[in-house]
Amino acid sequence: MRRLLIATALLIAAPMVAAQAYKWTDANGTVHYSDAPPPQGTKYNKVTTTGTVEPLAAPAPSGNSSSETASAKPSQSSQPAQPMADTPENRAKFCSSLKGNLDTLKGSSPVVMEQNGQQKVIDADQRQQQTSTAEAQYKQYCPGT
Repeated sequence: MRRLLIATALLIAAPMVAAQAYKWTDANGTVHYSDAPPPQGTKYNKVTTTGTVEPLAAPAPSGNSSSETASAKPSQSSQPAQPMADTPENRAKFCSSLKGNLDTLKGSSPVVMEQNGQQKVIDADQRQQQTSTAEAQYKQYCPGT
């Protein structure tokens, strides 16, 4: 009897685990979600059941003009940050970004950061903490610059 209940529960849960959704943005900037792939030639992302988004390969070329797909706004969803490969180009971009952040933090103008989805001006203690963190990262990742 117990095995029958476990088997039934697994059979009921199986379709939920295998669920697949697609997310894309049309030419008007409207974001669409569907369990079926978008029209051919549309850039889309595969949304996994864990809530993360995995980008797929570029769409297959279609008969539509390239200006239609170029005018579509790229999807700026809440994709988690993906680790970058440690290449000289990526390291240079990272170091440049850190240097810019340090210049901003050491400046006199107010610094606004996003925290919990809201933008807030950081206070002096937070500013000092961010400065020391950025300096430590700069020393670690950008020693020759």
